[in-house]
Amino acid sequence: MRAMKRKTHLRVRKTHRYLGLITGIQFVMWTIGGIYFSFSDMDEIHGDHQRKPGGMAFESNMELVSPAEVMTQLPGPATVTSLRLIDILGTPHYQIQIADGHHSGGAGHDHGQMPAQTILALAETGELRPALNEQEAIELARHSFIDSTAVASVEYLTKENINGHHEYRGSALPAWAITMEHPTKTTVYVAAEQGVVTKFRNDKWRVFDFLWMMHTMDYQGRDNFGNILLRVFSIAGIVTILSGFALYFVSSGSRRKNTARPQDRRRPVIS
Repeated sequence: MRAMKRKTHLRVRKTHRYLGLITGIQFVMWTIGGIYFSFSDMDEIHGDHQRKPGGMAFESNMELVSPAEVMTQLPGPATVTSLRLIDILGTPHYQIQIADGHHSGGAGHDHGQMPAQTILALAETGELRPALNEQEAIELARHSFIDSTAVASVEYLTKENINGHHEYRGSALPAWAITMEHPTKTTVYVAAEQGVVTKFRNDKWRVFDFLWMMHTMDYQGRDNFGNILLRVFSIAGIVTILSGFALYFVSSGSRRKNTARPQDRRRPVIS
């Protein structure tokens, strides 16, 4: 019986040791991430404090063409899903989102509707205009950035996760990535077809994104909580904790027996 208990003790100890070795690093990353998340200001993480407050206010008596006149110029049959009046470098523009055609549906899209496209038009004349060029994107980025600073680099993005720009995910493409000469190494992303600044990404956000990636264990998209790796480590973590409890009780029982008072274990002396 004693040999069986000792064997069980050794088996629990070995299981706990190897599970702890396997899951320990991930536990540390989860803890570090939780500490960073709880002590971080999300406005600073998102770069909201670097975005210049306010925007252009349009006068109610502005002479603008009717949006209906603009929509007659849209190429081919189209369904308008959104129409907004926006400011691009001090000039009012219509931002028109359209859905072209239909299809049978598929992964990542609603059934029956293609991804939306955006068209810009000068609101004062109704003339359609192309997407923002590099110089316009730079001016818009600098105008949106709260600090006056030079531009370190400019890149034109047509796909996600290229040239290290994994930080620009799930947003409108094509886009201009304008990196500022700033201590925070902030990159301002400007959606070329939409004519607006979409995101600010700085070093604090990059630390947050790395720790969030380690937290979710989704090393590509970052936000998939249902991935198999996270499930495996979550189960392994529970088993590690339970094996630790089991080891405590098994060890405690053995320790109590080994620490019994010496006089209780003495044999009676026969005179």
